Amino acid sequence: MEQLAGRLEQAYAENGSWDFLRENPGLFYVMAEQYDNTSSEHPNELNQKTDATSFPPPGQHKRRLPFIVIDADRDPIVGNPADAKESKFRPIIHGGKTVGFIGLMPPKHFLSPPQLEFLKKQKLALVFAALGMVLVVMIFSMPLAKRLVRPIKAMAAATHDIASGKYATRIAVASSDELGQLASDFNTMALTLEKNEKVRRQWVADISHELRTPLSVLRGEIEALLEGIRAITPEAIRSLHAEALRLHRLVDDLYQLALSDLGTLTYRKEEIDLVEVLKDTIEPYFEELARKDITLTKEIFPGSKLILFADAERMHQLFANLIENSLKYTDVGGELVIRLMYRNKLAVIEFEDTAPGVPDGELDRLFDRLYRVEASRNRSSGGAGLGLAICRNIVEAHAGTIFAHPSLLGGVLIRVTIPVAGGNS
Repeated sequence: MEQLAGRLEQAYAENGSWDFLRENPGLFYVMAEQYDNTSSEHPNELNQKTDATSFPPPGQHKRRLPFIVIDADRDPIVGNPADAKESKFRPIIHGGKTVGFIGLMPPKHFLSPPQLEFLKKQKLALVFAALGMVLVVMIFSMPLAKRLVRPIKAMAAATHDIASGKYATRIAVASSDELGQLASDFNTMALTLEKNEKVRRQWVADISHELRTPLSVLRGEIEALLEGIRAITPEAIRSLHAEALRLHRLVDDLYQLALSDLGTLTYRKEEIDLVEVLKDTIEPYFEELARKDITLTKEIFPGSKLILFADAERMHQLFANLIENSLKYTDVGGELVIRLMYRNKLAVIEFEDTAPGVPDGELDRLFDRLYRVEASRNRSSGGAGLGLAICRNIVEAHAGTIFAHPSLLGGVLIRVTIPVAGGNS
């Protein structure tokens, strides 16, 4: 480029303008190819050996050169004017004045046919490589997508079954990833729903059974009175009244239990003296305990007070239910021990009675609704099996615990623990 610039300066000086190149562009290509071939001839001999008729017309020289020549006004002299915007130019100076420029075009404008063919092949190879990659991705993605979608479809079908009430539906856990964990959680949820449904059905059946018995007795006795089979005597009226009271207690217990489950059972908590509440609850049962010849032993907290933040009425209901439970299920001539202790900021209340006892495997079920140990609990002497369930709800509402244990006296030991809010003295 430097050599051509020098030659163009000399040619411009000899001709006085660029008209010689505008009229005969082929002269520039001959000049450029001569320098490209490192000719030993002096440049002055160029005009002597060539004439206008020997220059090839523009565009028909044997190869395209990477140069463009423009004048001082940047009008093109040699080369494509469209390429001038991307060219890098060197000024051509004559007499201290810039008379033109020679520029080097970007490589894309002068690649040789082999180079162009190479680029074409590379582009074609890239296209085929991209298509091949897309094809490979499709081949491998389809089975993978099916494998990923299969557990989701199974879960959707299982969810539909659960929504339709088929709680025995389960999903096979085939992995330990997130989908496997989701399937495991789904199975746990389905198992819980299945258990709850069984409990609900058993609950409805038990309630129906419990209500049917006193109603059948009432109906039979009333029909006997109406048909004259039995005379209307005070004894018959007392029998009807007893059945009505039993039915009323059952309905009332069911109502209390329903309110507790719904969270609408009212609690008016305040600081109360648990010692006083327990003593007040025990006092009305002295006569009934004596009638059944059950010895009562009290081991109450030795201090004068045991302050508890609780509902006094619900505490009274709790203690009354536990006393009545011992009355119903303790043999004549037995013993009932009631203890009230203070341990580690907890009020501990124990009701321990004598035989009959409860098998160890059924102790935890004593607090289930409508549950009775049939060997020792029957409708003639026992209740509907709701008292201890209500007790558990009352204790849990006071952030406490209640458990049943075998008694050393031969019966059952029921232990209640409730956090103490105030001090004790």
